[in-house]
Parts: sequence; C-alpha cells; structure tokens
Amino acid sequence: MPLKVFDLRCENDHPFEGWFTSEADFETQSEKKLIECPLCSSRDVRRLPSAARLNLGAQPPNSQEAMLPTPQQIHAALLKMAREIAAQTEDVGERFAEEARRIHYKEAPQRGIRGVTTPQEAAELREEGIDVIPFPFAALLREPLH
Repeated sequence: MPLKVFDLRCENDHPFEGWFTSEADFETQSEKKLIECPLCSSRDVRRLPSAARLNLGAQPPNSQEAMLPTPQQIHAALLKMAREIAAQTEDVGERFAEEARRIHYKEAPQRGIRGVTTPQEAAELREEGIDVIPFPFAALLREPLH
C-alpha cells in the first residue's frame, strides 16, 4: 500500500517527515495529538506545504533512502552521544537555569552542565546570551548506558 509522506514541523521548529495511509489518516492522528516530534516529543505539530510524494515500497539499491541508517545504527549513535554527554558534563538537575546563569556571569567555575529547564526558562537564558542546547534523549542519561 502506498504511503503519503508529509513534511511536518513541531512547535520547537524541528522538521521531520510523517508517513500516513491517507490525508484523512494524518488529520485524524493530528486531531488526537498522536503525532510526536522525534526530537523533543512535542505533540504540537503542523503540516508544511510540500509537493506530493508517495512511498511505493522498495527503493533502488543506489537511492538516497537505501543509504539511511538502520534503527539499530541510530540507537547505537544515540547511546554513544548520551555516554559522551554524561562523561563530559555535570548533572545539576532542576537547578539548570540558575547554574547556567552563575557560570555565564562568572559566579561559578566554567564547566559543562546538563539538567532540566522549562521551555520558558530556556528562552530566557537564550535572551541573556546563554547557549542552551536541548537534549531530546535525556532519558538515556537516567538509565545505565549499555
């Protein structure tokens, strides 16, 4: 069965594709908030204007899609990234915004930190000139990394 491929974007401006059996399928899932951004898990997703495209099954071996990483390769890369972030940063938990400001204003030693902040706090930090990079797979850091 051919699938319709739609270009989507979440409220945090992350672009991604969604594959649906029909436009009605997209509308139903969208209304029920079943579509989730793969980067930040936001369910506030909109469809972008795009040219119609169908996925008709198998692709030629030299197609760009054939060179996409497998789910296992993506999982391995995410685990590697999570391990490196955990090894190179200090977990400050809920104090992230406060500690980021202390570092920025030289009230605390310069170091890499990670933690939890609200989208509003992250926006306020950015307005102050403090770089904040969301790590959408933070749950990986809370569990043993195999």
